Amino acid sequence: MADDRSLRSRLPDNWHRVLSMRAAVALALIVAGLSVATAIVNIGTNAVGGPLSDYVPEAIQSAAAFTGALTGFLMVGSALALRRGLRVGWWATLLLLPLTAAQGLLQSSPYSVPLVVLSLLSIPMLLVSHKRFDKSLSLSTTQIAAGFALLGVQAYGTFGAYALREDFEGINTILDAFYFTLITSSTVGYGDVTPDQGSTQAMLFTMSVLVLGVASFGIAIGALVGPAIQARITKTLGKMTDSQLELLEDHVLVLGYGELTEPIVDELATNNREFVVVTGDREAAETLTDRGLAVIRGDPSDEEPLQRAKIDRASAILVATNHDAEDALSILTARQLAPETRIVSAATDRENTRKLEHAGADAVISPSVLGGHLLVQSALGADESELIEYIMDGD
Repeated sequence: MADDRSLRSRLPDNWHRVLSMRAAVALALIVAGLSVATAIVNIGTNAVGGPLSDYVPEAIQSAAAFTGALTGFLMVGSALALRRGLRVGWWATLLLLPLTAAQGLLQSSPYSVPLVVLSLLSIPMLLVSHKRFDKSLSLSTTQIAAGFALLGVQAYGTFGAYALREDFEGINTILDAFYFTLITSSTVGYGDVTPDQGSTQAMLFTMSVLVLGVASFGIAIGALVGPAIQARITKTLGKMTDSQLELLEDHVLVLGYGELTEPIVDELATNNREFVVVTGDREAAETLTDRGLAVIRGDPSDEEPLQRAKIDRASAILVATNHDAEDALSILTARQLAPETRIVSAATDRENTRKLEHAGADAVISPSVLGGHLLVQSALGADESELIEYIMDGD
């Protein structure tokens, strides 16, 4: 009972956590949009008139505009990391916010004022919510190796091209060398920086940068972006991996999802009970997956999704949606596939209690009948029941 009260006392804090996280993510995205939009406007109009317009050289103003767009896109990435609750996203955003404010000041344009103000105001909000972002970034060995390979090729091309700058047309600084490496490895090749046709060493070096750059970009995209795309598809479809399915044993199977199912899922999650939800509702599947809960998207009255959920290994089956007819079909299928497993169902309409029992449910509970009984008991003063106290106290 004490645990129930403790759980209810934590609900406001959980809501505060969610709201503060969403506020931080929203602010980061707004700043990102302002950074990109302000940079584009300042590049296109060359507008001046800010507080530092008389002190900042025009070249720096133009450079700040270009880099402001890049910072804006980086901020989008940090906001996505914030949305996942990653600590690295919090640090990245905290570093980028002063940078966007500084770039707005250096652009010295009246259009940059909202960017500067919002960037500075977002910093305290981010600092206050720092405890909300406590998840660590988990990268596989392949992803780490792919990232280092990409950086290594860029470093190899940059320092190598600078060392061979006498054999190249257009390379005079380390920035020129990095520019050459980037456009070569990405296969853009504008043709403004080329190796001397009389230098075999420069031509071989250029070919090596091209081959290694294409390979590193391909590996990096596959290793770093591929899993994110796969995870998104998995979440949308409500699929569990084969390895996760094979590990299911002695779990509770929840068939369907609705208003009556939500407290069941919350209770199972609170008690750290292993369970799997089978639902055909795409939005419900996405919501459950976002919460880190096991879900399989499919019709709970079909055999295939129930077999994938290892119904033969389940310790119990719960069926409680708002549709008794659909629940009856789910119970019929579940009873056929797992004749010995206990099935408990809820009847939205008390008249359907017998029908659900005939379909194969071992126990059928009518929330309306139970609620009426508890209300009468409470009104008569028979409130010694822990269940009554739980319902009366919790929302």
